[in-house]
Amino acid sequence: GSSSENCDFETDLCKALYELNSQPGWVRRNGRSRMGPPYSDHSGNNSAYFLSLSSEMRSFSATLRTNVFLPTDEEHVCQMTFHYWINQMSGTLVVGIQKYSEDMITNVWQVSGELQNQWNVNTITINSTEKYEV
Repeated sequence: GSSSENCDFETDLCKALYELNSQPGWVRRNGRSRMGPPYSDHSGNNSAYFLSLSSEMRSFSATLRTNVFLPTDEEHVCQMTFHYWINQMSGTLVVGIQKYSEDMITNVWQVSGELQNQWNVNTITINSTEKYEV
């Protein structure tokens, strides 16, 4: 069967992510936080929480790591759908996979500089014969 899990950041972090304090540069906030746009989440709710780069991280990169996912097979392909917002011309959002036998991260998707200042959505499909992190 297929199992899906929703991750909305309403109560701290979802199960898929490590603790936020081990992911420097990211803050959990909502549209009322007086940190600038976005002023609501992707559904228009200004009290719903999302993750945002902290203002000190403007010129650096910051990583969000998931917990470990199990290998996929013909019946269990992993799909991840995520909403994202880019408000800097220089910003690039990259999704990568790190398999357990590999030291390096393989980039599977990235976006930069398009559709500024609005919520966008993307879905990636992952096939891996071994445990991996995203």
